Amino acid sequence: MSQWQQDVIVIDTRGRGFHELTAQVEALLQRSGLRIGLCHLFLRHTSASLCITENADAEVRRDLERFAQRLAPDGDALFRHDTEGPDDMPAHVRNLFAGYELTVPVRDGRLALGIWQGIYLWEHRSSGHRREVVVTLNGAS
Repeated sequence: MSQWQQDVIVIDTRGRGFHELTAQVEALLQRSGLRIGLCHLFLRHTSASLCITENADAEVRRDLERFAQRLAPDGDALFRHDTEGPDDMPAHVRNLFAGYELTVPVRDGRLALGIWQGIYLWEHRSSGHRREVVVTLNGAS
């Protein structure tokens, strides 16, 4: 029989950069008792992203941030939406490219991530924000 569980992880970011969520998501999975199934994560914001990326070398995340700066630079004259500052519209563009949801398989009671993979919230705004990630677990014990 299938079981469902849903929780919200709240992250107070310090501004632009990556915030690893792997341990928090794994703790929710352990409490659920699921052995097989799916873990879905949904970010309730449009100026940050969710991603799975390397968790061993922080330079990977710094390179991704540099790439995002090139892709959608703050203050670009192309953008008219700047209600909350020069990083406002670039943050929305980065969200569309990096994404706002993830699904990770659950296998043997663990997230079936690769050895060098971690789950991250990627804050695209230069100032800190309170972010919410809805975590939905479905599967069997």
